[in-house]
Amino acid sequence: MVHHDGHDEIEPLSAAVNLVGRAVMDGAFTVHRTLGPGLLESVYEACLAEELRQAGLSVERQIGVPLTYGEVRMDVGFRLDLLVERSVIVEVKSIDALAAIHTAQVLTYLRFSGLRLGYLINFNTIRLKDGFRRLVL
Repeated sequence: MVHHDGHDEIEPLSAAVNLVGRAVMDGAFTVHRTLGPGLLESVYEACLAEELRQAGLSVERQIGVPLTYGEVRMDVGFRLDLLVERSVIVEVKSIDALAAIHTAQVLTYLRFSGLRLGYLINFNTIRLKDGFRRLVL
């Protein structure tokens, strides 16, 4: 949307999407508090998916995201770790430190999926808030 003074204006996220985002954050903190750092990404992904399902949310794991190049739709191997309520992307990591490439990965997933809210969560931290990024397109 372009504002009347020519500046781009980003539309705020809907209340529903923000509620899903809050549930993702709460679930991630619960999983981290329960398991601590040092496990495989697949363990955190499975436990976070279960935590969110127990909170009453729909969760899909390892969802392919196609890329449209010109007129051709391609499956090029993009996989979302978690898609929550078909509105929020969650990328789970268990690494020493997040890097710019991980943020770029989530932003790419948002762009190709047409969604606006994503979380990049590195569970391999002493304090989860140090490994938590909320990304909005």
